[in-house]
Amino acid sequence: QVQLVESGGGLVQAGGSLRLSCAASGRTYSSYVLGWFRQAPGKEREFVAAISWSGGSTYYSDSVKGRFTISRDNAKNTVYLQMNSLKPEDTAGYYCAVRRGSMIVSDQNEYSYWGQGSQVTVSS
Repeated sequence: QVQLVESGGGLVQAGGSLRLSCAASGRTYSSYVLGWFRQAPGKEREFVAAISWSGGSTYYSDSVKGRFTISRDNAKNTVYLQMNSLKPEDTAGYYCAVRRGSMIVSDQNEYSYWGQGSQVTVSS
C-alpha cells in the first residue's frame, strides 16, 4: 500500500499562486509515476500533470501548461505542483495519485493509489 497526503491548498485571488505538496509513504516501487488530478463541483475528475519518479519526465494538460509546474524531491518522497497565474476555473479539489511503471499517462484509471485531496479556490 502507498499512502499519499496532500497539503497546501487554500483561497487565492485570480492571478495569484499556490504550491501543493503530496507526501508519499508506505510501500515503494522501483519505478512509478506521480500525477495530479482535479475535480470541480459537478464535473468529472480531470488530469492536470504527472512526473516520472526516476527520469523527471513531465506531462501537462493543455489547460495548465505554462502556468503549472510539477516537480519532485526524491529524498522527501514528495511531489509538488506549483500553480501560477491562477484563474477562477482552476477552482477544484486537487488529488495526487500514483501509478506503477515508468510511462506517464493521463488516464485516471491507470493510477492505483490516491490522496484525500486538497481544495483550491480562486476568487475573481
